[in-house]
Amino acid sequence: MKSLIMLWQEVLDELGTWCCTSTSLDLKKAKARYEHEGISFFTISLAKFGSDFHKSLDQGFVDHDSFAGFSRMGGLPRFLGGFLDRVFDRQTGVLLDVPCGDSIFAIRQLTLMFSKILLDCSEERQEDAIAQYIQCEKEVKDADRRITPEILADFRRVSALLWSDVLAKVDLAIYNGDVVPKHGPGKTADGLLGNEKFDQLEWPARLERVFPFGEYAIPSWRSYYLLDRVTFLEPGRERPAKVVLVPKTLKTPRIIAIEPTAMQYMQQAVAEILVDTIESTPWIRSLIGFDDQIPNQEMAKIGSLSGKLATLDLSEASDRVSNQLVLAMMQDHPHLSEGVQACRSRKADVPGHGVQRLAKFASMGSALCFPIEAMVFLTTIFMGIERGLSRRLTRKDIKSYLGKVRVYGDDIIVPTDTVHLVVSSLETFGFKVNTGKSFWTGKFRESCGKEYYDGRDVSITKVRRVFPARRGDVREMISLVSLRNQLYFAGLWNTSAYLDKVIGDLLPFYPVVDTTSPVLGRHSFLGYNYSKMCTERHTPLVKGYVVKSVAPHSPVSGEGALLKWFLKRGDEPFADRDHLERQGRSDAVNIKLGWFQPF
Repeated sequence: MKSLIMLWQEVLDELGTWCCTSTSLDLKKAKARYEHEGISFFTISLAKFGSDFHKSLDQGFVDHDSFAGFSRMGGLPRFLGGFLDRVFDRQTGVLLDVPCGDSIFAIRQLTLMFSKILLDCSEERQEDAIAQYIQCEKEVKDADRRITPEILADFRRVSALLWSDVLAKVDLAIYNGDVVPKHGPGKTADGLLGNEKFDQLEWPARLERVFPFGEYAIPSWRSYYLLDRVTFLEPGRERPAKVVLVPKTLKTPRIIAIEPTAMQYMQQAVAEILVDTIESTPWIRSLIGFDDQIPNQEMAKIGSLSGKLATLDLSEASDRVSNQLVLAMMQDHPHLSEGVQACRSRKADVPGHGVQRLAKFASMGSALCFPIEAMVFLTTIFMGIERGLSRRLTRKDIKSYLGKVRVYGDDIIVPTDTVHLVVSSLETFGFKVNTGKSFWTGKFRESCGKEYYDGRDVSITKVRRVFPARRGDVREMISLVSLRNQLYFAGLWNTSAYLDKVIGDLLPFYPVVDTTSPVLGRHSFLGYNYSKMCTERHTPLVKGYVVKSVAPHSPVSGEGALLKWFLKRGDEPFADRDHLERQGRSDAVNIKLGWFQPF
């Protein structure tokens, strides 16, 4: 971990130069805290400092309880004081009339750069995360009981204003059988990987009633004999989703649910047509997004300048979407509702708690989780806006909020003058607004990975992995090269030069290449270099390392191969000609030295 400390020191020195402030005492304090707390000082303690800094920026002053662990008497701490004094008044703690933008960026970069590094949490923190998952499920059930029939009727009505046209088209497509399933690249609860998924032999009985195995999981009825090998699972024997922990931050892991193959297969079919239909409806597309984060980011920038748009973030967003709300939203579209419920896992196998019946619609891991949670959030937002109108909402009212309201997952943007109504509406349905990441009173806004203060981009670069110890630590090496290039384009040139030395000690060939090149190399505003010309193609070449991975061996039966061909999207042939022999995510990634194009 010493390399991470040295990186932090390089960033501190360079940002101190930017802001014309001494940082020697800051470095001394950081090293002392690191000796006492270990890496958690950089990943947890500093991250909390950064969160309190955001809160202070948003409200315009520093609370006495802010910066706990850094300020004994309350107010501004001495740690990073040279930067803080250029943002807040030292005596009063009030935000300066014209705070230094470079200092705001510096404080954020120094406190948050290690907040999302991929390190496993302690066993105790993992147990706490699982306990919170169980508690969240109980709270969803409690919220369901609190929702009155009148509130649920309002939810259905506002939902119809937003989604009736979209859901009607998807409902008809499911009725006509015009949906095409597909397999995802990840793991499944029944352990099928790669091409094995095309020869699946389990199918829930309730899925069979809506999406028959013979129509969706075999290439044609000429292969009807495959039905004799299939086990149709009654509800009591269904395979549950598998809850697992994956690294998120050192403070808490991320919880996802791995779906059974059959469920994920049909979830992908419904999700694809649902998203396509939404995105083909122009006025709805302006309110909700699934693939493009840029509109949210641009609105966050506008909000930081004008103060008229707020950015909201939800805690445990997907785990708090009740299935009761999804049923209400799709009540008038029976074929779609039945299809969505058929491919929804009703139970989850939770480590240490066994199989649990779920009140939530789905956890992360379901292909339908992301689009449906966004639809539920948008409906709830307009219910809050409706309360402010003191009359029933109309579609004309909704369209008047184009460019003012937008949802991307749990990243929400609403007009500032509706914030309290929207927050109240969200809480009515059991959602939790993360006040530490929601902003509406000051000039700071954050949405979809971009942060702005008064129109200035103050987004930072985060370290995702520890440094590689040797050339064979390929994933760490890839991450380090990416980090160097991000810091370069962020203007931290001294730090990127330091990383060039670190990388150069591990990679003997480390050329300057274009951002489009597959070579692990340095990116530069000055373009690329090359060492020689290819004698056959007459193109520039550089000697360097490229990432190579081999898909695991995964043969498929003749019927499975034919099904895979029928499910292929587009007219182009498969990119990998060995796809019937090898398929899936590779467990091993290597780098290969050779001559390659620098662009």
